[in-house]
Amino acid sequence: MLVHNYPQDAIGQAVPYDVYTLNTNQGYVCVGDCFSTPRFAVEAIDNWWYEQSRKSFPNARRLLILADVGGPDSCRSRVWKAQLQEQSCEIYRLDVTLCYYPNGCSKWNPIEHRIFSHISMKCAGKPLRMFELMCAYIEGTTTSTGLTVKANLVRGGNDQNRRK
Repeated sequence: MLVHNYPQDAIGQAVPYDVYTLNTNQGYVCVGDCFSTPRFAVEAIDNWWYEQSRKSFPNARRLLILADVGGPDSCRSRVWKAQLQEQSCEIYRLDVTLCYYPNGCSKWNPIEHRIFSHISMKCAGKPLRMFELMCAYIEGTTTSTGLTVKANLVRGGNDQNRRK
């Protein structure tokens, strides 16, 4: 990737979108090779639900999403909310409640200290030269408390396996 030190030599920019399931201590990271957009955030949640959570919670009818104020899933993003409604809520028949951490309070988000800190330690000092390598490091992240992380590489800003 080398995007920060030598942008001209970078093969692309990796954009991670993390999901953490408190009940099962499982993480899911969607790594995109394009810009972080509301569509990418919705696809990441859709992929997480389809691949992991609908099997773990087959009778679930409600979903609580805790998010930071900024980024692609911003509280001000109408696109994010509309796409979440159309692409996930209606398809899976889920009632989704969005709760946002106030500005400056993202440190209270469980993703920061229960997933991302461990992923950072796993990748520390290792050059991330390929997207597949980055996903391998992310998937190799575990903790003594049983955290497991699944990584999914999404190329080109859209999911090739889109489900309807």
